[in-house]
Amino acid sequence: MSAQGNAAPVIIKRKKIIVAGGHHGGAWKVAYADFVTAMMAFFLLMWLLNATTEKQRKGLADYFSPTVPISRVSSGGNGHFGGESVFAEDTLSNDGTGASKRYATESRQARGETGIDLQAEQEMQELKQKIDSALRGTNGESMSSPDLERHIITRVTDEGLLIELFDTTDGGLFEQGLDQPTGLLKQLVTFLGEVSDLVTNNVAVEAHIRAAPVILRDNPVWDLSAARAQRMRIMLTGSGLDAGRISRVTGHADRAPAVDDPMAVRNNRLKVIFLRNGA
Repeated sequence: MSAQGNAAPVIIKRKKIIVAGGHHGGAWKVAYADFVTAMMAFFLLMWLLNATTEKQRKGLADYFSPTVPISRVSSGGNGHFGGESVFAEDTLSNDGTGASKRYATESRQARGETGIDLQAEQEMQELKQKIDSALRGTNGESMSSPDLERHIITRVTDEGLLIELFDTTDGGLFEQGLDQPTGLLKQLVTFLGEVSDLVTNNVAVEAHIRAAPVILRDNPVWDLSAARAQRMRIMLTGSGLDAGRISRVTGHADRAPAVDDPMAVRNNRLKVIFLRNGA
């Protein structure tokens, strides 16, 4: 009995055998699923390219295009407008590239991409030539002197023929900070009164001034530009221009400088615009 009581206990150890190459997580399943999805999308795209017509593919491309909300000559389906483009000649606007006809007729075709009437544009150019001839004396007699020519620029714009009068470092149109005209402006207005007799177009008057060099509590740029525009209107009507031809008088303050430096003298200017007919 005593011998059995002193015997050491028997301990049995069981080793856990790990087989190499076992489970490493499920990341490969996600990658495989992405690959299968991509392949399915690829084969679906190939099938669509083979099963659709060129017109249907064009409609799909127009539908998904972020810069072309509505196709100019095609449509993505038979829903709104009956499958027709809004640019079709017999549906809405006529721009000369409608879908119902390959070429628009003269009576139904729009006049140019920008809508500019070529005949009116030619009339403006002829008007500019008349005024330039009177200004520079190319027709034998000049209405102005070389000193005045340095203060005048003429050009054709979308509104009409623009005659711009501007300050230079050695000559201004108005007294400094006032709406009182100088002798230079009076001579220019006399010239404009003679020029206005050459045409019958309505006239718009605009005034611009340079920015103040410092920030003022009460910045006078708006009031001063408006006052100078009104003064120019009064002087033009006094020089022979029919008051009924004045369409508008505008003061732009310093909001549209002619040069990069907003405080440059060149920004002090007046614009007399002989408007296009119907403008």
